[in-house]
Amino acid sequence: MVEAVPNSMHCPVDLPSGDLETMIKLVKALYKLHQMPAYLERLLPQLPETARFDPGNESVMMGYDFHLTPEGPRLIEVNTNAGGLMLAWQSNIQPQSAANLLNTFANEMELFSGGKQKWPKRIVIMDSEPEKQYLYPEMEQFALLFKNQGITTDIVDPKELQASAEGVFFNGEQVDLIYNRNCDFYLESETMAGIKAAYLSAAVCLTPNPRSYGLLADKRRMLLWSSEQTLKDMGVDPATKNTILTNTPVSRLLAEFDPEQLWVERKSWAFKPVDSFGSRGAVLGKGLSRTRFAALEPATTLVQQLIPPSTTICPWSDKPMKTDLRLFVYQQKVLGVTARIYRGQVTSFKEPGSGYAPIKIV
Repeated sequence: MVEAVPNSMHCPVDLPSGDLETMIKLVKALYKLHQMPAYLERLLPQLPETARFDPGNESVMMGYDFHLTPEGPRLIEVNTNAGGLMLAWQSNIQPQSAANLLNTFANEMELFSGGKQKWPKRIVIMDSEPEKQYLYPEMEQFALLFKNQGITTDIVDPKELQASAEGVFFNGEQVDLIYNRNCDFYLESETMAGIKAAYLSAAVCLTPNPRSYGLLADKRRMLLWSSEQTLKDMGVDPATKNTILTNTPVSRLLAEFDPEQLWVERKSWAFKPVDSFGSRGAVLGKGLSRTRFAALEPATTLVQQLIPPSTTICPWSDKPMKTDLRLFVYQQKVLGVTARIYRGQVTSFKEPGSGYAPIKIV
């Protein structure tokens, strides 16, 4: 027993360099795909107003989550408000890394303003009841990073903001940029109505934003990425198409399956609500009861080929921890990579020792 108290930060996860190269290659392929006119023409009519609107900027802190297999990495999902980068770095943030991260926010402001403004003067980091969030300490680290750059920064609940088509204000001061950690991705709730109005009138830079979520992080995008015919119909070049298909698990809506046949084969699949985030509502087929299976909504349940996570042996236990990998990305540039180690059916930080872990490239 090396560790008296399990600590995920003391359990480095091996990541083969070839797998990392493959993961980066897929990130670049999906970024290329989401800019293609044929992709936009296919998707935009299906998306809500907030995702059809192009604010000019993109989204900071995109997260691409992978499971490692003997055949290489497989994409599990994409997130537009990925957390964990600061926790993975902890207090050992190298100056160049901090500068690269800050520059993504500066670039968002510059894109949004059409080149008129390099740095935001006032940022709010926004989430529902932020002090109660598991990643609140990370928000505090972001706030410190911004403040050290001379940017006025507050961590707020959206209810604390005064927002309309005229702009977003906090304590009477106008907000230039919202670093959005909230999981109302399409700004559909009543609480987000003012933010939505400000966003659609281009009165505030919102990052991450609904457009990036709609084009890349909505779980339904996996349906397109795992369909060879769809990619071919959109004119995706063979190399890009192969990269996407090889590294994306087969994904279909429940409505496309014969229910009885799927029940027989359920242990080969994972079931995920398309409008959830993280692992909320997800269940592996082997843990699915017949009653719950019957209650799944066919039009909004993603059925994804089961890709079991790899495992890591940590110093405090001989029992392996399940492991997934997360790339933090801005546009197509990788800012960092971390692992999440856990026990249980889906990603969870409830078990001792669960959490973000450092990466060791091998």
